[in-house]
Amino acid sequence: MSFISESSQTRVPCYRVLEDDGGLISDCDFQQVSKEVAVKMYSNMVTLQIMDNIFYEAQRQGRISFYLTSAGEEAISIASAAALSEQDIILPQYREPGVLLWRGFTLQEFADQCFGNKADYGKGRQMPIHYGSKKHNFFTISSPIATQLPQAAGIAYSLKMDNKKACVVSYIGDGGTSEGDFHAGLNFAAVMEAPVIFFCRNNGWAISTNVSEQFRSDGIVVKGRAYGIRSIRVDGNDALAVYSAVSAAREMAINEQRPILIEALTYRVGHHSTSDDSTKYRQLDEIVYWKKARNPVNRFRNWVQNIGWWSEQQETQLRNSVRKQLLEAIQVAEKTEKHPLSELFTDVYDHPPSNLEEQEKHLRETVTRHPKDYPSDISV
Repeated sequence: MSFISESSQTRVPCYRVLEDDGGLISDCDFQQVSKEVAVKMYSNMVTLQIMDNIFYEAQRQGRISFYLTSAGEEAISIASAAALSEQDIILPQYREPGVLLWRGFTLQEFADQCFGNKADYGKGRQMPIHYGSKKHNFFTISSPIATQLPQAAGIAYSLKMDNKKACVVSYIGDGGTSEGDFHAGLNFAAVMEAPVIFFCRNNGWAISTNVSEQFRSDGIVVKGRAYGIRSIRVDGNDALAVYSAVSAAREMAINEQRPILIEALTYRVGHHSTSDDSTKYRQLDEIVYWKKARNPVNRFRNWVQNIGWWSEQQETQLRNSVRKQLLEAIQVAEKTEKHPLSELFTDVYDHPPSNLEEQEKHLRETVTRHPKDYPSDISV
């Protein structure tokens, strides 16, 4: 009689291309990137970093209700997006605005969504940062955790049935792997041999819950084998490693019609959201270490700069330009008219049922009775 051991003697290795200082690891196999792609990757990482800082401050000033940053995880969304095709379908969690940025979503579009004005594609119904774009094959972000994984498996199966040369990429945090939908999504994709990449950002924290309190396995990557899914662990703070891993995963998913699981090891430098204070449950020294010593933006900058593709002058020009564009976008978004109250009750039923009509009537009466408790720029 022989039982399978609960864990392996050795941990699954982590694929890396760049040292922490941006130097290439010797004899490392990686997907080559052109100067154009590398510069765009870095520029987008800087843009995302600045966008996060400015929108975070806007929330603190009371100009938007909520925000959530990608600080410390910029390489994941940007580098993975760079390795994909525009035809690949994205089902995000909520730290993937970099994918939209890469695909051409403008700073004005980001601002319009966060301010929920008439230019917002979600008609102001969603919380800030719940972006979506049909044009860019980017499903609208949904707050419930992990619900996108079974959906991704189903969408990927439809691509398979239609013989499309594309795949689905669904992002999830380490906390999301504790949800039942993680099991359902991966198992369905494996059995149906669906071309989907499950990309897990293992940033160490599910809000205030550390990974040590979530599972006893060697991270997320080992869970793929249980479902019969090919998997890889990658350094999520290494843009070249992420780019290379996703490039290879995409090729396998499409050409071999199979799901792939990627675990990207990273660290959430920022608070979970503007509703969180992470210093209450983790050490400040830990945060500072990852912010400075393991910063993915600085790491990739060192590489592009060392090979002569970037300069201090370009850095200054980029940061000044992005900051100016963002401040202008926010001013425009603030001044743009909001959707009327009636839009809260449309786009679900062809003919609204009586109970919904009653709710709308009650809401209008409430706003009329208590005008000071509601925004003055919303048409009743």
